[in-house]
Amino acid sequence: MRGQQVMENNRKSVALTMTGVAIMILLTVTKAVPSSNIAGYSVFVGIAFFFITEAVAKTPRSESGLRFHTIMEDLKKPDVIVWALLPGVSAIATSVVGNLIFSGEFVAHVMGRAGSILSFDRTALLIGQVIIAAFGEEIAYRGFFLGKGMKLFPFWLCAVASSVVFAAGHIAAGNIGVVLYDVACVFIDSLIFSVIYHKSGNCVISTFSHILGNTISIAEVFLFF
Repeated sequence: MRGQQVMENNRKSVALTMTGVAIMILLTVTKAVPSSNIAGYSVFVGIAFFFITEAVAKTPRSESGLRFHTIMEDLKKPDVIVWALLPGVSAIATSVVGNLIFSGEFVAHVMGRAGSILSFDRTALLIGQVIIAAFGEEIAYRGFFLGKGMKLFPFWLCAVASSVVFAAGHIAAGNIGVVLYDVACVFIDSLIFSVIYHKSGNCVISTFSHILGNTISIAEVFLFF
């Protein structure tokens, strides 16, 4: 009887995962319509489906993709710290190279894209927004899209697919060269976050890394551009 219940829970979990991922992709595709502004809701969908899927599957606390109680243990896993610091290096390289190629146009593009959700003129509020935004995106794209997807498909396929969708969600109008460079850099960062999640099994760790990268990027803008 218990075996049948487990199988039923797994079946429901698979259905929920496929449904949630499909909705996230469909919402992101609306970026193709200039007047649409609903693509950002894909993050909320991912967060909701993460918790629903874990509840339906009755995921044990020790196996959850969102664990605060194992942060120190997860950081000690092989290569996790090295990968977790990499987005900080990526943030510096992205800004330096982007400025060399596109001058101030790249920074202006990123500031314009992020300006819709970040309050650059209010430091305290900005800090909170950076933390909340990164945490939400990691639960949605690493915890749910990647983490639940890996139960059905190979890691590399889920990492690429989730990163394509994540990067597409950051598309904003502008110079085509700047837009492509920006999206490519977001895609690379997303792959790094995916590896961090894969190695740690915990999107809290990838969130720390995400916050690090975003904080360095913002600091660079205020200090040097």
